Amino acid sequence: MSNALAESLLQPWEGPAILLVDLDAFFASVEQLDHPGWRGKPVIVGGDADKHGVVSTASYEARAFGVHSAQPASVARRLCPDAIWTHGHFDRYREMSETIMSILRDETPLVQQVSIDEAFVDVSPTKVNTEHPVRIAERIQSRVEALGVTCSVGVGTSKTIAKIASDMDKPRGLTVVYPGCEQGFLAPLPVRKMSGVGAVAERELISHGVRTLGDLALADESLLRRIFGKNAIVMRTRAQGGDMTPVEEGEAAKSVSNEMTFAKDLTSRVDVEAAIATMAAKVGRRLRKKGLAGRTLSLKLRFGDRSVRSVQKRLPAPSDDELAFTPLLYRMVDEVWCEGIPVRLLGVGMSGFREDEYVQDTLFDVAREAPSTLDAEPVIVDDVKRRGLLDATDALRDRFGEGAVRFGHELRNAENTTGTGAKNPDDYK
Repeated sequence: MSNALAESLLQPWEGPAILLVDLDAFFASVEQLDHPGWRGKPVIVGGDADKHGVVSTASYEARAFGVHSAQPASVARRLCPDAIWTHGHFDRYREMSETIMSILRDETPLVQQVSIDEAFVDVSPTKVNTEHPVRIAERIQSRVEALGVTCSVGVGTSKTIAKIASDMDKPRGLTVVYPGCEQGFLAPLPVRKMSGVGAVAERELISHGVRTLGDLALADESLLRRIFGKNAIVMRTRAQGGDMTPVEEGEAAKSVSNEMTFAKDLTSRVDVEAAIATMAAKVGRRLRKKGLAGRTLSLKLRFGDRSVRSVQKRLPAPSDDELAFTPLLYRMVDEVWCEGIPVRLLGVGMSGFREDEYVQDTLFDVAREAPSTLDAEPVIVDDVKRRGLLDATDALRDRFGEGAVRFGHELRNAENTTGTGAKNPDDYK
């Protein structure tokens, strides 16, 4: 088929054109690329089945057995006992992700990465760039496939359309929703297809006869306000195909955080403090690599009964120094935990990178600002010596890898993790 004929088969495109590029079973696909003997076989990347682990990613061969992301590893092992398991190689995933994101930026600077394996791309036609969005999507797919992995792409006039379209045909699918076809595409789909509609909202909507996005587009505003609160009108607009949220190039980080789930619940003070110090060190290093310093320090704990509590503290000055803020975290933990209570997960975060940002409410069961902890003494009191130690350890890790320098608190819980990874792109930086 000639290029001219191929172009003539495409419908004209005027107005916004957004792609959602979603890497297919990304972690598992990279493992199959790097291990040729695993190709065509069920591969599961995730935590240990006997240590509260969950599935991060499953290859399509494993998905055929009912295995899926976020599933307990014990369930996945029962469904697919012959699967090949790996905890994953996240530096390798990050490297591949960065290569693919550079391909997207070859097409346009308007790229918004939303996870390690997913990004929005604005390829709206202009007077200067007249190439059809579908041709750009096809070229991206070909270039990604040349690396040894595949991607599915949704093409639409908005982020909402592109996201839903990208999930319609996997793997290596290309689903196009032309301008003017948005409502016809969305209307018959179940409400859960749209991001922002979780399990609770879905049950509430269905109980009132709102089963499809077409129903949602026409639903009574009072019902939507009861379910979605201040986002009611936004959800209706998106269900109608009217989402005009722009692709935000180089979106600024709003927070830097790190969490650890433990194979065996922590109950002693020394183990909890060791875990806090380990998470704080990861957050501090990532802050310095990003050139960020924050003023809102947060601590999150999930207990053995799965309840979650958190505490936040506003610092007097921006910080990227875990040797200074770790002792504050030791004080803050007393607000939400007593020794002996089993801790399943622990997370440390830093936000408030702008002067106009303040402590925000959280979605956890309890969120409060801690009482005065500012008299907590840093690990090393001398500011110059403390910064010198941080600079030296950062330099060693930059040159020889993250495992080049390990402190006692890092070793204490090193063998007590589930081996499960997440898909937040910051978690691999």
